[in-house]
Amino acid sequence: MPKEFDPRRLDVRRFAEEAGTLAGVTPALSFPRLASELETVSASNEVRWTATGELRNPEHVHPEMWLYLEAEATFALTCQRCLQPVDVEVMLERPFRFVADEATAAAEDDEAEEEVLALSREFDLLELVEDELIMDLPVAPMHETCPVPVRMSSADPAYHLAEAERQHPFAVLGKLKAGKS
Repeated sequence: MPKEFDPRRLDVRRFAEEAGTLAGVTPALSFPRLASELETVSASNEVRWTATGELRNPEHVHPEMWLYLEAEATFALTCQRCLQPVDVEVMLERPFRFVADEATAAAEDDEAEEEVLALSREFDLLELVEDELIMDLPVAPMHETCPVPVRMSSADPAYHLAEAERQHPFAVLGKLKAGKS
């Protein structure tokens, strides 16, 4: 009977050789860096993920070890228009190719279409899930239609007075041009 794979200490080579599969539902609270990016996090926020290993060219001197990652979740972020929570669905599918060491990964990563990572016997798969979800969060999340009216100016009356007194930048040029005619 094959030994179970541990997502926190994954032997990537064995995972690829055995065409292993891991899947789980992990609370968002288990990902501290991701949780710090969210508007709200509760025990009901879950990340569903699946990882599959593959060994390509097994008879070759240097067979390729691959890991395919899928993850999905819905997170509450802050809408950049109305500053209210907005639910954002994040879904990702990524292939990762593993190479012998960090130097090889760095050399090959820029030119490869897939992500290239260094091979490890104790690879933290859940850390990779967290990294990829963080990278897939939108920079400026927004509602399609905000649930509350969006304020486009300050509520401070002094702001409105200053705005009324402010000259348009091209008004000065217009006066100069009118004076020369």
